[in-house]
Amino acid sequence: MGLKTWFAYSLILGCLAYPARGAGIQLLETPTLAGAIWYPCAAKPQRVPLGGLAVPLANSLEGVKDCPVAGAKLPLVVFSHGQGGWFGLHHDTAEALADAGFVVAAISHPGDNGNDSSQSETLSNWASRPADMVHLIDFMLKDWKDRDVIDSSKIGFFGFSKGGYTGLVLAGATLDFQRTASYCKDNSRFCEQVRSGDVPKNLARDTRIKAAVVADPAPTVAFTKSTLSHIDIPLQVWRSESGATDRGVDPQGVARVLDALPDQPEVHIVPAGHFAFHPPCSPELAANLPRFCTDPANFDRAAFHRDFDASVLRFFREHL
Repeated sequence: MGLKTWFAYSLILGCLAYPARGAGIQLLETPTLAGAIWYPCAAKPQRVPLGGLAVPLANSLEGVKDCPVAGAKLPLVVFSHGQGGWFGLHHDTAEALADAGFVVAAISHPGDNGNDSSQSETLSNWASRPADMVHLIDFMLKDWKDRDVIDSSKIGFFGFSKGGYTGLVLAGATLDFQRTASYCKDNSRFCEQVRSGDVPKNLARDTRIKAAVVADPAPTVAFTKSTLSHIDIPLQVWRSESGATDRGVDPQGVARVLDALPDQPEVHIVPAGHFAFHPPCSPELAANLPRFCTDPANFDRAAFHRDFDASVLRFFREHL
């Protein structure tokens, strides 16, 4: 499957394959941020057109558009998608948190999303992703029209795949690019940058983040015991048993990161592959994209997501 087909899969899956909840939703569209904000709202969900935020094959989300925010002193969780994803991919988890009293903000990473993959395979993307999330938190606390409902002392992070890498950096991890160079066997733009020493010098850490959930973080090659030693916030880490090696998700690499973390995180091992963290597929998707929708026998992705969302919610309630 080509990269464009992978992008299309991610976009369709995020919109069509999982039942909607009743969270309020505001679309986020500024010169530097494209995404959505979910929050508590007691009303029946309906189709919310994305307008200028539409992506190929996905032009709406479900929710209550521009519903008044219910509550005050609400915790904030920011979401970071994987390579080539988009802000709505993990909408089920965002909705679950919003229904439980959280504000959730997610963006599409510039240059690494379904509409624009121009930076996906570059080393600069390793630095820009954490900076994107710092910018999002700044916006939510300083410029969002409903910012007064947020408790700025209770900020969490959720990230999947490359978004999981993003979360570890924001939590204090640094990178060992010499180790990365030893694994570079091709002449890709990424490997050329690593070998030349043209690597990011200062990665964004954000101490406003007090707890993080990361699922199948990737890439992991640049993480070592030393580079992970400054992480000092509670972590909930999810690891798939099978991973997706062609997407750079090596189960052994994730396990190595878990062993290297300075404090024992809350760990969940999922008896499935990397894409089990995406919402369940519709029958049409399952027929057309079996590789991304087929799970091991006796693994119920819908049931898993109910448990996954509940566990993520419990973790943030305990640590924010």
